[in-house]
Amino acid sequence: MEMDLVTRAGISFQSIPAAGVHGVGLRALPGNIGRLAGGVSASRRILSRFKPDVLFFTGGFVAVPMAVAGIRWQSLLYVPDIEPGLAIKTVARFSDRIALTSEESRAYFQRQNRLTVTGYPTRPGMAGWTRTSARLHLGIPEDAAVVLVSGGSKGARSINTSLFNHLAEVLRETEVIHLTGSLDWPQAELAKAGLEADLASRYHAYPYLHEDMGAALAAADLAISRAGASTLGEYPLFGLPAVLAPYPYAWRYQHLNAEYLVKHGAAFLVRDEQLPSQMLALIRSLLHDPGRLGGMRKAMQGLARPNAASSLAEELRRLASPRKRKNPR
Repeated sequence: MEMDLVTRAGISFQSIPAAGVHGVGLRALPGNIGRLAGGVSASRRILSRFKPDVLFFTGGFVAVPMAVAGIRWQSLLYVPDIEPGLAIKTVARFSDRIALTSEESRAYFQRQNRLTVTGYPTRPGMAGWTRTSARLHLGIPEDAAVVLVSGGSKGARSINTSLFNHLAEVLRETEVIHLTGSLDWPQAELAKAGLEADLASRYHAYPYLHEDMGAALAAADLAISRAGASTLGEYPLFGLPAVLAPYPYAWRYQHLNAEYLVKHGAAFLVRDEQLPSQMLALIRSLLHDPGRLGGMRKAMQGLARPNAASSLAEELRRLASPRKRKNPR
């Protein structure tokens, strides 16, 4: 997925061998360690050719070989989730500076002098959408209640299924922007074909949105989604209240992200297995309680850090300055 996104942006992309070691069976472990070792060698070759001024990491096991190979370079690590994963904790040992999405993440690191809180970076132009311009762009009436249901680029099967099971009932209450992901897109097409014409016009389904993602966020009154790291940046940017169903097989990272937003009064947490039976009731209770929804919106807006990308860029510029460079050449 990263390769597709990077090349779509017109940026050169090079991959390196890597594999995870956390939670891997003993039979697979030696091969994965071998791939990581191969990744270190590949990373050294890339560094030799590219000659960077600074390295920037955002986690994942693919970052570990480059962090080891680039130990003589100045580097910045960005921690997107509230809790850092094993790979990020490993890369942190090699990083000169560590940027965090929220203050809560400080508790997971010992050397506090290396830490800075920047917030979660969002794409340029995303905040340019207004509620009016977004709804006009997506063909949604200005005065309608709108729910955004999203499962990421591949989709969230349990979230999609929960909506499909109650689709007609939900559409009688609200307009729906549904980002199905690639896997469940055919089912969404079938579901829309089976709706009455007036309900079908209220169902705005897409496999995924790229440049128009800001429009979907700006147009919505409520989001239903997983609790990946992007929810910590994009939902606050638009003050979008959320019902979050953390992916149950992603350790506890998403659960802690959701708890952070819930603690601040900006979101509602529901267990994945409870979503099918609770989705319709949650939508109704929140949309029919404007006072509560308004309070969640205000709380979410209070968590926004719209200058996060600029803050990260400034950290990189400082590390790349001649007086900061470790000059590995």
